[in-house]
Amino acid sequence: MSSSRSSLQSVEDQLRKLRETISHHNYRYYVLDEPVVSDAEYDRLMAELIQLEAQHPELVVPDSPTQRVGAAPVAAFGSVRHQVPMRSLANAFEEQDIVAFDKRVSDTLRTAGLLDETGAVEYMAEYKFDGLAVSLRYEDGSLVLAATRGDGQVGEDITSNIRTLRSVPLRLRGDYPSVLEVRGEVLMHRDDFEKLNESQRARGEKIFVNPRNAAAGSLRQLDPRITARRPLRFFAYGWGEISGAPFQTQSAALDWFEALGLPVNRDRRILKGSQELLEFYRQAGDQRPRLPFDIDGVVYKVNSLQRQEVLGYVARAPRYAVAHKFPAQEETTLLTDIEVQVGRTGAITPVARLKPVFVGGVTVTNATLHNEDEIRRKDVRVGDTVIVRRAGDVIPEVVGPVLDLRPEGTTLFVMPQHCPVCGSAIERLEGEAVSRCTGGLFCAAQRKQSLIHAVSRKALDIEGLGDKLVEQLVDSGRIRSLADLFTLKLEELLLYERMGRKSAQNLLAAIDKARRPSTQRLLYALGIRHVGETTARDLARHFGGIDKVMDASEEQLLNVPDVGPAVADSIHKFFAEPHNREVIRALREAGVQEQNEEQATGRALVGKTLVLTGTLPTLTRDDATRRVLAAGGKVSGSVSRKTSYVVAGEEAGSKLTKAQELGVPILDEAGLLALLEGSDEG
Repeated sequence: MSSSRSSLQSVEDQLRKLRETISHHNYRYYVLDEPVVSDAEYDRLMAELIQLEAQHPELVVPDSPTQRVGAAPVAAFGSVRHQVPMRSLANAFEEQDIVAFDKRVSDTLRTAGLLDETGAVEYMAEYKFDGLAVSLRYEDGSLVLAATRGDGQVGEDITSNIRTLRSVPLRLRGDYPSVLEVRGEVLMHRDDFEKLNESQRARGEKIFVNPRNAAAGSLRQLDPRITARRPLRFFAYGWGEISGAPFQTQSAALDWFEALGLPVNRDRRILKGSQELLEFYRQAGDQRPRLPFDIDGVVYKVNSLQRQEVLGYVARAPRYAVAHKFPAQEETTLLTDIEVQVGRTGAITPVARLKPVFVGGVTVTNATLHNEDEIRRKDVRVGDTVIVRRAGDVIPEVVGPVLDLRPEGTTLFVMPQHCPVCGSAIERLEGEAVSRCTGGLFCAAQRKQSLIHAVSRKALDIEGLGDKLVEQLVDSGRIRSLADLFTLKLEELLLYERMGRKSAQNLLAAIDKARRPSTQRLLYALGIRHVGETTARDLARHFGGIDKVMDASEEQLLNVPDVGPAVADSIHKFFAEPHNREVIRALREAGVQEQNEEQATGRALVGKTLVLTGTLPTLTRDDATRRVLAAGGKVSGSVSRKTSYVVAGEEAGSKLTKAQELGVPILDEAGLLALLEGSDEG
């Protein structure tokens, strides 16, 4: 063998090892949720692979991890005919629907001699993801095609876009068949969605309505390079064409998928009978707000594939499965008026006044219309019958009008020229979608909203200081800035409406407790434009304390992850204003002392990973998570051997079981609080 051929073989070996290593780390991260290297080490390996492939482009292979950056834009998506139709599921909404479903299945299987008179049918129950259904085709272990559901028979070719998703393996692991069509869902985690919208807002680009809307829009980009920048994830839950299936049950199929390197959701159960199904549905509903992604129901499938075949299909849906949907999150109602509200940054937000309608579990009377451009884009008018959406804790919004029901004589909304609160001019800067009041702190609405934001749960968390009391304090002239809150006296508070001595004492105690906020909370509380909870956390971690953030140049701010030019400009301008620096000085004079990141890293939970499961007696999931993070710890969504503690409440479920199997220490709420108290002493 010549020296040049030997050298090339050495490079090929090096490339193969790098690709295998990176693919292994992708599997650990996206499938097992058990990463074994830091992000920095992963980035180093990827950079090394990119450099080596750039030097030897003839050795680049289609399934290399570097081939996820996105190809050149396409003119339009091609069509793909599914070898096995992508069927939808029948929906159920009431408990009696599930009882009837179980009875139909049981009766059919008994008639076929596959179930005795006393036996109950075994089902696999799983979450119904609120994302976009896709089909991935693997041939000889390599991803060759990806398509949307379309009409179930023909979908759109989105192969180039799917290849950009790190959670989708370009090559399967282990013992794979010659052909495997994997069916699953592409979605976006809520945290990633909020971060994406922050980034979109900072760049003056389109804001997405919800994670499903963001996932669908990202996956259907004609330019795959845009998709590559979006935080999309994939979960497998079914299959189409397959050359030899080494499983006999639905649950075994998902276990096999995981072994092949495909991500599957582990929150699934094997259950028997309708009552166990209904209990799973109730538990899923309780867990729904705490899940990292959106679900709109649960799915029950007969577990045995033999029994599935006997049950067969009706029209476009299988008889062996049903989707048990959560209550509707969209309804129609009458839009009676459009008014405008003034936010803490002066943003003027049009608000729809609605005829009361029950949607998403609550009665809705108001809904956001976002801005003037959105009203015109949706063509929403006073007098319209409109579709209203509410998902979880998201502010209700008007999706659009029902044009067939529009009365005659309606007119388009026009943004007022003056602020309804202070009379100052309303302006809209070039390139911005939002109109703003120019009154600044002269505008009482901006002062009120700034204070309401500052004392909210995710900011300074001052319990007992509600909107009504803030309005009274501002209207009386007693509170003109955030620092004034920390100078309130008992005798002053007693003069305000509905403020008894006990309430006033409790409020003062809450204010006193808020005198030692973390840097993240204090930054978020200041209400800097474009600085949400995530950006505040990133700033705190990068700079350590607020003084360094205040003195940072725009160039230094741009070194913070996900801080772009618009965000950096907003932060720099905020702290360049003398009156904003005066607020920080006044806060310190009033006894407010931040807990910076350097102080936090000396705490007892640094380097510890905790998993929260079940319902705790007094702490919400958000409260517990924030306290663990503030103590230097990490909160994970799944249990592994690297988990330090599992904190278990009522209805803890499979995570508790896995912790017991792995010997991971288990804490109740009291144990967690003891850990946190120990960390506070540090």
